[in-house]
Amino acid sequence: MGRITEDLIRRNAEHNECVIFSLEELSLHQQEIERLEHVDRWCRDLKILYLQNNLIGKIENVSKLKKLEYLNLALNNIEKIENLEGCEGLTKLDLTVNFIGELSSVKTLQHNIHLKELFLMGNPCADFDGYRQFVVASLQQLQCLDGREIERSERIQALQNFPVVERQIRQQEEAYRLRRAQDKEEAQRKLREELENKAQKSRPGFDGRWNTDLGASLPSSGDSRGHLQAPGTQGEELARQKRDGLDDDLEFWSRPSSFTPESRLETLRHIEKQREDQEKLSEKKKRVKPPRTLITEDGKALNVNEPRLDFSLKDDEKRNQIVLDLAVYRYMDTSLIDVDVQPTYVRVMVKGKAFQLVLPAEVTPDSSSAKRSQTTGHLLVCMPKACPPLLGLPS
Repeated sequence: MGRITEDLIRRNAEHNECVIFSLEELSLHQQEIERLEHVDRWCRDLKILYLQNNLIGKIENVSKLKKLEYLNLALNNIEKIENLEGCEGLTKLDLTVNFIGELSSVKTLQHNIHLKELFLMGNPCADFDGYRQFVVASLQQLQCLDGREIERSERIQALQNFPVVERQIRQQEEAYRLRRAQDKEEAQRKLREELENKAQKSRPGFDGRWNTDLGASLPSSGDSRGHLQAPGTQGEELARQKRDGLDDDLEFWSRPSSFTPESRLETLRHIEKQREDQEKLSEKKKRVKPPRTLITEDGKALNVNEPRLDFSLKDDEKRNQIVLDLAVYRYMDTSLIDVDVQPTYVRVMVKGKAFQLVLPAEVTPDSSSAKRSQTTGHLLVCMPKACPPLLGLPS
């Protein structure tokens, strides 16, 4: 499963010197991402966000992106339009080839008054009778639908026919909901069968084949010692595992399957399993010590002091800033130090080792500064607070 991590965003922010808080354009397409998360907290200045060709099943965690103008979620697993009301600047939305069957959810875009272009082609709802009329009448701010401009006469006619068209859409939505419920039930049944088959194959002595002559296949107690280390046994076992893997792969791709969010996820799981099996059969790679966790999976920054340096963190109320005094080695070359200030934490890499500290208040990275003391060599990082100081009331 692909996840949106800080490292993934930084790798795709080279055009912005790997600085993520001020990013205006971000491309995370074809990353096998299954959930849309963290972006609204880490990249609030985004204007363009590309997330096409992933496995995202729900539109979420984008409500704080007030400056977002273009959102591309084509080729995902989305079934409903939702949670975009907070994207006040949204002008273009691409939801091509998803699984949206609840066409009435398009009404949630009525709050996006600047929305001019919408793409819904390739969704189940696009095959509904009256689809275009319903969308044109529901979103009167829209100028272009599926790449085709909306004429004034078309909108007038859509508004006139709206009561009848809306009833038709409701009926078709209900029929589609029933079909989706059956698809989900069938997917759950297949998953249960797969789990049962795996559990059966994992039992001791099960190799997936019947042996018709058990007496001939079992060595006597006197000969058993010679059978324990039979030559070529390991090689034969590896070859059999590889053969079984190829057979499973052929069976999977030959099996008929409907185009649903569940089938897309199933395909991804199969590819991941094949990849893992190949890695197990190949030579073992050198074990590398996993990097220290700096940001948890839910986006929370941790306090870390890998270089074990003394430090002090002061709240300078007079200058409305937070000051970090880090006791860096006096004679260390400054080129071995890298400072990264984020709104809620500060990170200093010292010879590749991470020092990270969660800040007591939100700061402005753009206005922050870092310098070394000429006498002690200490690193001083001054970070102005994001909120202005509270002025005392006149007596």
